[in-house]
Amino acid sequence: MHLLEQKIRAANAEGRPALVPFLTAGFPDRSAFWPALMELDENGADIIEIGVPFSDPVADGPVVEEASRRALSDGVSLRGVLTSLRERKGLIKAGVVLMGYVNPFLQYGYENLARDAARGGVHGFIVPDLPHEESGPLRAALKKENIALIPLVGPNTSEERMALYAADGEGYTYVVSVMGITGERNGLAPQVAETLRRARTAFNLPLALGFGLREPAQLKDLPADAQPDAVVFGSALLKHLDAGHSAASFLAQWTGRKVEE
Repeated sequence: MHLLEQKIRAANAEGRPALVPFLTAGFPDRSAFWPALMELDENGADIIEIGVPFSDPVADGPVVEEASRRALSDGVSLRGVLTSLRERKGLIKAGVVLMGYVNPFLQYGYENLARDAARGGVHGFIVPDLPHEESGPLRAALKKENIALIPLVGPNTSEERMALYAADGEGYTYVVSVMGITGERNGLAPQVAETLRRARTAFNLPLALGFGLREPAQLKDLPADAQPDAVVFGSALLKHLDAGHSAASFLAQWTGRKVEE
């Protein structure tokens, strides 16, 4: 069992969904990013997704897009992220996943990327603009280092496509709550439950629900047979941090822990 799957299954054994916060590397600024990440790690995060800043983040909403723009203007790069992770390897207890777009990864070189990611303690990658049919070279490079390439599915993903993704999937399956970009939403769309049910049938992997989550109450919109194994939250956390609040206080609404700002 892949380490990312182990992390989620362990949380589920405690009777809760695994917590998967998303942070754009270098946000809210370069000096505050790593303390925020370590605070998440120390206060209940099971897996941490780190967004690699990119100039054209097609899957991201305005909050993540602005975070990416600010990080790029501050000089944050893929190479810098990997170097910083290598310097901190062994300090982060949570699973680490890099989320980014294919162009910077191609330019870096898949073999180099996999090698340096492994040296930095990375356990998985999410690449939303990489079609499955073109994912073979990256998947092969990552597999040599036991790094998972996380599949993404959504309301418009057919059963046939899910079966195709399931044949190669590792770690967990990222279930997109809606078709479109990331960002907070008031409630979960009616089709989310059906998407989770279909993914549950297709995959033996745990299911992580993302795009639009901000608070535990939203999961009450879902019936008992369509609850995710993990929850991913990004835009709401980034806004929370940008307003000067702590990462721990955001996680507290999910963990029930008492924290001081």
